Amino acid sequence: MNELSYVIFFSLVGGLFSLVGGILLLNNRFTQRFLTHYATPFAAGSLLAAVFLDLLVEGSEKIVTKDLMSAVLVGIVVFFFIEHYIRWFHHHHIEDESEKQKNAVPINMLIFGDAVHNALDGVAIAAAFLISVPTGIVTAIVVALHEIPQEIGDFGIMFKSGLSKSKIIVINVLCSLTTLITAVIVYVLGSDDAIPEGWLLGLSAGFLLYLAMSDIIPSIHHEEKTSSKHFGFAKNTGMLMLGIVITAIVIHIAHSVTE
Repeated sequence: MNELSYVIFFSLVGGLFSLVGGILLLNNRFTQRFLTHYATPFAAGSLLAAVFLDLLVEGSEKIVTKDLMSAVLVGIVVFFFIEHYIRWFHHHHIEDESEKQKNAVPINMLIFGDAVHNALDGVAIAAAFLISVPTGIVTAIVVALHEIPQEIGDFGIMFKSGLSKSKIIVINVLCSLTTLITAVIVYVLGSDDAIPEGWLLGLSAGFLLYLAMSDIIPSIHHEEKTSSKHFGFAKNTGMLMLGIVITAIVIHIAHSVTE
C-alpha cells in the first residue's frame, strides 16, 4: 500500500467512526450517553498526546522551534476566527432547553460548519502523513476519536429538527467526504514540495490543540456540573489520562515498527 492509499483509507476512518456513533445514537440513547461521557475525555487526552508527543516532535525536526511555535499560534488564531465567523455550532456548550432555543442555528449552518470542520481534519491528517506514515496513522486515529462525541451531538440536533434518519446519514456521509478531499489535495501538493511541511504540522498541532483546550475540555467541566461532582471528576480524569497513555503507546509502536 503506497502512502496516498494510506491517506485515503485513514481519511475515511473518522467519517466511519462518526457514522457508526450517530447510528447508535439514533437507535439507543444509553449508547449515546455512554459514548459522549466516556469518549469525550478520552479524546481530549488523545489529542493532547498527539500534539505534544508526535506532531510537535516531528515538526521540530523540519523547522526551527521559533517558526514551529509561530505556526502553532497561527493555527490556534485561524481556527478561532473560523469558528467565530461561520458561527460554528458546538452542542457541548448548551446549558439547558431555554439556552438551546437561544443558541440554535439553522440546520444548513450546522451542516456547513460540520463540513468545514471535517475539511480541516483532512488538512491535519495530510500534514501528518507528509512527515511519516506512523505520524499520519496516529493523527487520523485521534482525529476520529474526537469526531465521535461531536458527531453524535450533531446527529441528535438534526434528528430533533425533524430530518429523517436516512437524510441524516446521507448528510453525514457527504460531510465526511470533505476530509478525504482536503487530505488528498494537501498531500498531493505537499508531496511535490509545494507546502512547507514543518509549518503545516505546526498549523495542524494548533488546530488539534484548539479543539482540545477550547471545546472538548470545557465540555468535560460542564458535564461534571450535571453529574456527581467527585465521580465525574474521577471518571473524566481517568479517561483523559487513559487517552494520553494509550495514544503515547500507539505513537511509540507506530514509529518503532517503521524504524
